[in-house]
Amino acid sequence: MEKARPASLASSDTVRVTNPGGSSPFVLTCDHASNFLPAEFGTLGLAAEDLSRHIAWDPGALPVARRMAQALDATLVETRISRLVIDCNRPLDAPDLVPPVSETTAIPGNAGLSESERAARVALSWQPFHNTIAGIIDNRLSQGQQTRLVSVHSFTPVYKSMSRPWHIGIIHDEDRRLAAPLISALKRLAGVTVGVNEPYSPDDRVYFTLERHARSRGLPCAMIEIRNDEIAGETGQRKWADLLTGIFSDLEPEEAGYSRSHSVGKSVQSAN
Repeated sequence: MEKARPASLASSDTVRVTNPGGSSPFVLTCDHASNFLPAEFGTLGLAAEDLSRHIAWDPGALPVARRMAQALDATLVETRISRLVIDCNRPLDAPDLVPPVSETTAIPGNAGLSESERAARVALSWQPFHNTIAGIIDNRLSQGQQTRLVSVHSFTPVYKSMSRPWHIGIIHDEDRRLAAPLISALKRLAGVTVGVNEPYSPDDRVYFTLERHARSRGLPCAMIEIRNDEIAGETGQRKWADLLTGIFSDLEPEEAGYSRSHSVGKSVQSAN
């Protein structure tokens, strides 16, 4: 768990922006970066060990995203409140926006919320996160800065008793401008099993941040899911951050979606 912060939180405490003036065309988000619960929520009725599990956040995703942002000179936007309080990668009408159950674990503190309690959680974390992303993208576009949105997540190796063989998954919808060259480069890596719309797809309602801020503006985007046992420690985090940084750095302009066309250009020359 992160160290406790004051229970009275301003929006600046619930979303963090790293390198807001980044020169890279890539803007990174980490929608489930933190397992922090403000004091007013207690433990939501959960045992302490549950708060370090994937149900509370995406373990390992933030260190990967931070290393990528630094290497690429990219802007990174991260949540600082656990998705158990509210899931910033869900639309406001989603049944799991404030999850009553995560995987098979009931969340007692999320049961029977009033409309005002729900609205307070939206104002605490969801709204600042999305307002921040929107402001960054609007500012970049107003300055004519190329912008491609990439969200960085992690997933658990076993979900509801089902093993997941993929080391990394790339999630995309019909716009494959960014996803296609990324998938192609990853599939050339020896010993790496790549999921294409695995372990999730946009049909699972996990694509909301990208739909809201990239697809609505016609911007190329992709979602990265790394199996969390791959990035449980610094060595794995560095490995995957550096691999992904190399791929993004080597994308030709047309491959990264710099053209308004949805077609994908020539193949990536190198995965490193």
